[in-house]
Amino acid sequence: MSIDEQREDAGGGVPAEPLILHPEQEVTFGQVRAIGQRMQRFMLEYEFALSEVETKITILSDEFRRMHDYNPIEHVSSRVKTIDSLVEKLDRRGVPAELEAIREQITDIAGIRVTCSFVGDAYMLFDLLTRQEDVTVRIVKDYIAQPKPNGYKSLHAIVDIPVFLSTGKVLVPVEIQFRTIAMDFWASLEHKIYYKYDQDVPAALLAELKDAADVADALDTTMDRLHKRVRGADSAPGRTAEAPEPRRPSYGDQGDAGQDDHRSGELARRCRLVEELPRQQRAHDDARLACRRDQRHRRRGHRLQH
Repeated sequence: MSIDEQREDAGGGVPAEPLILHPEQEVTFGQVRAIGQRMQRFMLEYEFALSEVETKITILSDEFRRMHDYNPIEHVSSRVKTIDSLVEKLDRRGVPAELEAIREQITDIAGIRVTCSFVGDAYMLFDLLTRQEDVTVRIVKDYIAQPKPNGYKSLHAIVDIPVFLSTGKVLVPVEIQFRTIAMDFWASLEHKIYYKYDQDVPAALLAELKDAADVADALDTTMDRLHKRVRGADSAPGRTAEAPEPRRPSYGDQGDAGQDDHRSGELARRCRLVEELPRQQRAHDDARLACRRDQRHRRRGHRLQH
């Protein structure tokens, strides 16, 4: 396949043929091979985009681990949808089996989940990632500020990531989820329950799940309060106070425009809460280390005297 043909297949130029052939249509091995190559290339773009986001998160994690005494990232997991899962979703949503339609309407083919220690960390990491020049925010759904009726909480962002191939640049959507350990534990259990009951979960069990979500929320609140008492209210590492204001992305699906202002204001407020650096933390740590050194010197001098 020539470079020009690959560019057309990647989305530029002449629209590609549908990926699915009709049963009554006579199929040749060449057609099957061409569809397979196009689909393989399409899915590779999502793998590459996911690798880009994983690298960004790894860099942030390494910086926090080496330069600060606190790393807000507990663990990270990622996946690219299987072909079977993607086809199921296309059928369920009635999306045409065409690459550009899939790219535009199915935004969670590549997904990554960042589990944080505290709620403030989720907003801080969202801000640090979306401030990067090559990350374009498409949609944000703030289920932390506005939980789902069943109690689900998480901060979701769909971002476009540039992938540079031999055929040129391709913008690929990646879904990033930010949540705390408690939120992640609850969501994992809820997923297993829905899978076991094949989506038909008894009402009593749903009520208990909602109660468990409230308990997880109370745990997050308590642990965040204890964290601030131990480290100080301004102890979260991050940007300097002089850093520019973060970009304000649009929120929710196209039908959620009425709630955009509220959600945007809520996220802006939370971002401001985590923007301040621990200006006094370093001085406090230096004084604590000096005190420890002084204590060691005194103990050593006491041993020498005896």
